[in-house]
Amino acid sequence: MLNNLTFSILIPTFNAGNEWATSLQAVASQAANVKHKIIVDSGSTDNTVEVAKSFGFKIVSIPKQEFNHGATRQLLGELSNDVDICIFLTQDAILASPDSVANLVSAFDDPSIGMAYGRQLPHVNAKLLETHARLYNYPSESNIHSFDDIASMGFKVFFCSNSFAAYRKSALLDVGGFPPDSIMGEDAIVAAKMLSAGFKKAYVAHATVHHSHSYTLAEEFKRYFDTRVFHEQNKWLIENYGKPTGEGIKFMKSELKYVVKNDLKVIFKSIASLGAKWLGYKSGKFYKRIPRSLLTKVSMHKHYWK
Repeated sequence: MLNNLTFSILIPTFNAGNEWATSLQAVASQAANVKHKIIVDSGSTDNTVEVAKSFGFKIVSIPKQEFNHGATRQLLGELSNDVDICIFLTQDAILASPDSVANLVSAFDDPSIGMAYGRQLPHVNAKLLETHARLYNYPSESNIHSFDDIASMGFKVFFCSNSFAAYRKSALLDVGGFPPDSIMGEDAIVAAKMLSAGFKKAYVAHATVHHSHSYTLAEEFKRYFDTRVFHEQNKWLIENYGKPTGEGIKFMKSELKYVVKNDLKVIFKSIASLGAKWLGYKSGKFYKRIPRSLLTKVSMHKHYWK
């Protein structure tokens, strides 16, 4: 059935940096036949647009202040309205195999699948903590989940990532597309809505991409501050799927165990990183009381508050 499905590769960009050409070369090396390749660029001042053009991408430019994780991806989806599947990548994700796209799209041979996401592997030079984060969240075994799995998985049931994810276009339309105003988590919101609507979500472990980050303590704080803002803005997720608290504790235990096993010298960095995440998440609960001028300093998504 793969040959009967048409699909596009869609990437939001802003100053994609030195690895951008490597990312696009990995797209060009895919065995699958991609119908459209499109970027929406929000004001890059480096060579992001020129490099994308050289790899055959269609370019759509928007002002920097108009970027939003959900709204920009919604625009990308609308720009490829004649395909069956919309595949989203982030600019720093590098497809790990010539079959990565084909493997991800093959999940849609099952007509009940509304969305699928691939396995994120750490970059070759990844540090210990970022390696653990990828191994923890992206295991080697594929799975398919439905709304019925909420009883055993709770909040985790709608976990996914738009760093490498695909959506059946008709299912995406059925749930109203991506949210236009969420600070982050547009992928989780769509996944939760799809599960509630009766679609299934696939995790395809053999559809691989290299994608990881090494955050400073300040960046960890900001990232988890924004995560709490996302949860506060979308309390329906917690009401319908349960609180995410247990997942945080599981991750903490797993990271400390991984550090002890692999490099005990990193233990203090791990403890500091976990502390920054905890403090950021707790602080985000009070975002409505924080002046907007300060929000731009404690949030990773500064553009959201302007």
